[in-house]
Amino acid sequence: MNYREALAWLYATQRFGIKLGLENIERLLHWLSIDFARLNLGSARASPETIPFRVIHVAGTNGKGSVCAMIEAITRAAGHRTGLFTSPHLVSFRERVRVNGEKISEDEVAGGLTEIRGLIGNWDPHPTFFEIATALALQHFQKTRCEILVLETGMGGRLDATNAVQSAVSVITPIDFDHEKWLGHSIDQIAKEKAGIIKPRIPAISAPQRPEAEVVIRQRAEECDAPLQFVNDPWTKTRIALRGEHQKMNAALAIAALQATDIKVSDDATARGLSSVEWPARFQIWNEHIVIDGAHNPASARILAQTWREEFGDEHATILLAILRDKNAAEIVQAFAPIATRFVLPQIRSERAMAPNELAQVISSLTPSLPYSTAPSVAEAISAAQQTSERVLITGSLHFAGEALALLRGEPGALEECTQ
Repeated sequence: MNYREALAWLYATQRFGIKLGLENIERLLHWLSIDFARLNLGSARASPETIPFRVIHVAGTNGKGSVCAMIEAITRAAGHRTGLFTSPHLVSFRERVRVNGEKISEDEVAGGLTEIRGLIGNWDPHPTFFEIATALALQHFQKTRCEILVLETGMGGRLDATNAVQSAVSVITPIDFDHEKWLGHSIDQIAKEKAGIIKPRIPAISAPQRPEAEVVIRQRAEECDAPLQFVNDPWTKTRIALRGEHQKMNAALAIAALQATDIKVSDDATARGLSSVEWPARFQIWNEHIVIDGAHNPASARILAQTWREEFGDEHATILLAILRDKNAAEIVQAFAPIATRFVLPQIRSERAMAPNELAQVISSLTPSLPYSTAPSVAEAISAAQQTSERVLITGSLHFAGEALALLRGEPGALEECTQ
């Protein structure tokens, strides 16, 4: 298969849905001879002291992508060969898999997926999109001899495909409501899934948590005899390229994770990594008129509104808003309303998106004094918003952020389907 054919096959596996569990991914890693696996298929689990690489595993509801990006930037600045696996992508699938900051090539995606397709054709149950993507990433990291692997969970943690890998440290960012259909409808239920990345006798690092989440994390660490550290003080010693006070806590979490392992990182490398880290669509100031942020749940929407105030004071925004159907649209709208002068609601390409007229009903019921309009496309919404003199905030979904970025870059044809 060439790259386009390989991606078409991969996206077709979305019909198998989301299946939380480790059996398929462990089998797949075994047959691909991936040395990073915990190998629960009857053999002893690898010990971090006996393997030539270090895996930093990050779970949580918000901030985990930023923490991963910071860890990767710092360790790369320190001279380590890094592998970074994150999701979802914004514009290109290749963003999910990076070695030393460089995206996996189209040929490498095509070759890896062709091999995997040949291997799993008759499997029942068939591996899911995320299991295949995880296996592709780990195979690429092994082939390219990465020293430091930074893995972001896709959803949850305990049964997430990335949890089939032996880690040197487990990192948990703030836990809040999201993906309730799969993870549970209470904070303690969600925390049990996220804390599932904590492994026996492996250090665990956590951001400050809600009390009910903290209890669960402490219980899990105790059960695993895992050293546990809560990071409560923000990083203030050096500049951080990513905007927002919350990024100082993310940086502190990233640095604590590295300190919990034997990865050698100097103060200079830490400073250079944090000052150069890039993580698009996280309060990304595209130009003096447009800000893009992929906030897609109530907690991240509240953080975004706070960051807007930190950056722009009492200035309000025209907010271009698109939200997926499985998100809590009412709470997201309530978080944005205090910084909005009006909403523009475009139709985005994702089939999972809430229709603009449905989102309009949410807005009119909650904030009847705020004007809104709909737009048939992202391009028309951006064009209309740019006619105003005030700043424009594009937000509500990483899918939407990716589509907007592709348009603003002048590369709408480069936008590939995006899936969580």
